[in-house]
Amino acid sequence: MSKAYYYILTKTNTMKSRIININVVLILFLLISCTTTDKDQKWKSLFNGHDLSGWDTFLSYQPESGNTTILGFNNDPEGIFTVKDGAIRIDGRIWGALTSKEEFENYHLRLKFKWGEKRYPPRENERRDSGILYHCVGEHGVQSDHWMRSHESQIMEDDCGDYHSLDGVMIDVEADTVDVNGNKNLKYREGAQLLKEVHRRVIKSETNEHPRGEWNEMEVIAKGNTITHIVNGKVVLQASNSSQIINGEKKPLTKGKIQLQSEGAEIFYKDIEIMIL
Repeated sequence: MSKAYYYILTKTNTMKSRIININVVLILFLLISCTTTDKDQKWKSLFNGHDLSGWDTFLSYQPESGNTTILGFNNDPEGIFTVKDGAIRIDGRIWGALTSKEEFENYHLRLKFKWGEKRYPPRENERRDSGILYHCVGEHGVQSDHWMRSHESQIMEDDCGDYHSLDGVMIDVEADTVDVNGNKNLKYREGAQLLKEVHRRVIKSETNEHPRGEWNEMEVIAKGNTITHIVNGKVVLQASNSSQIINGEKKPLTKGKIQLQSEGAEIFYKDIEIMIL
């Protein structure tokens, strides 16, 4: 074999190898791009970072203030719900909620929250409190004049991820009975006795919050009649058989709007996204 032929053969094989390698890289790039794009497209932002488009407000009053005049729907003269530095600021002074215009079914909701400094009567000396209400249905204010019928993933200092029932909605949940400050409470534990038609507080399995002043991520997964609460990546509560009573008959509760509570404490929300499952 001549040197010239050997050189041409070597160069040809090298070029073929390079072409094959380039093609492999291109194929991998396209596959990764398509996968990433598909994944990203599933998440929908519920907050544009600039204003409250896509949301309505409902405000009642400050409890124990002597004033029980309900401000009502989209009437916020004191600016309880505003946008500051790319986040939703909920002042907390007047109780109520920011409510999604849309309702959702079979979804994965995630958001970040951070506490502010302000606290107001009658909770000025208590732990800061807010919450994610989901599967919100019916009229505004049916729960204590403040909120819609719904499930709640609690956002409260040291209690993030607890379950609360608003206006009598129910779940089946595996839980133990525990003593908390002399009171009997339910606490979620996977594998515990399955309790049916629970419509009271259920304490999350463990605390997984960041220190006050830092951002926390909260997630709610609602699929069919099941619900899951996640705090900073840790599953802290799961339940099934989401339901409500309508005209004396038990009915599934599997969809509704989302509310972010105003409940006596300043709080900030951002990166609010939802994925339909």
